Amino acid sequence: MGTEALSWAPAELDLTRPNAARIYDYFLGGSHNFAADRRAADAVLAVAPHVADAARANRAFLRRAVHYALQQGIHQFLDLGSGIPTVGNVHDIAHHVNADARVLYVDVEPVAVAHARALLGDHPFVDVIQADICFPDFILRNPATQRLIDLTRPVAVLFVSVLHFIPGDVDAIVEPFRAAMSPGSALVISHATSGTATAETDEVQRLYQRTPTPLQLRAAAEIEALFGDFAMLPASRSVVPATGTALVPVAQWRPDADDQVAGSPASASPFLAGFLGGVGIKGAGR
Repeated sequence: MGTEALSWAPAELDLTRPNAARIYDYFLGGSHNFAADRRAADAVLAVAPHVADAARANRAFLRRAVHYALQQGIHQFLDLGSGIPTVGNVHDIAHHVNADARVLYVDVEPVAVAHARALLGDHPFVDVIQADICFPDFILRNPATQRLIDLTRPVAVLFVSVLHFIPGDVDAIVEPFRAAMSPGSALVISHATSGTATAETDEVQRLYQRTPTPLQLRAAAEIEALFGDFAMLPASRSVVPATGTALVPVAQWRPDADDQVAGSPASASPFLAGFLGGVGIKGAGR
């Protein structure tokens, strides 16, 4: 990568260490990654090529969840652990429907934040803050949050492909956001699960241990518990599911006709079967 392509990267950044946000960008076909990230990503793909399918399926899940929120009249989005706002970012999705939609990106990764600032410029309805999502109060009280996001009105809070990089009790992170959201708000979560462990998934997890953000796989029941008492949406648009089926592989959550991976051979991969997503809605009085 030439020096001209690094103009958005902080000078103090260690380019020799791979990073999960930049590896994800590479899986999505983005260009904001470095040689160390590409080497790490290629090592993962050599063991498990369907990991890239899972990344794209997760991005498509994000798109569908944002579209659902917009259809429900939700026009403000808090994207936590947003990563690099590259292929299929939230504000581009939202502004195709509503040019006045408000989006706040939050990430601790300096490259993600630096690139977002370069990309967004002085956009009046979109901003980014560098913050650790392990400190919800800092985010909720941040001036940028208070300027862009009106928590007295419905908001979509997005924890998409981020909580599985955080060890320990992640409900302590999610709960303050659930409490701050007004009725009618949407909580969107996707998370890698431990329920489809194979030799391939074990090797991928081992490879991620070499990065600053190793994978923290959780059981499906632990992931579903993060929605608290929010009402889980049916994964199908037409059928109310039995208990427990609202949290499904991301490719199966309300797929569109264009989402080919849902019915492809790749959908049988443990990486797609074990990458779960769901959407919960906060009801009155919660």
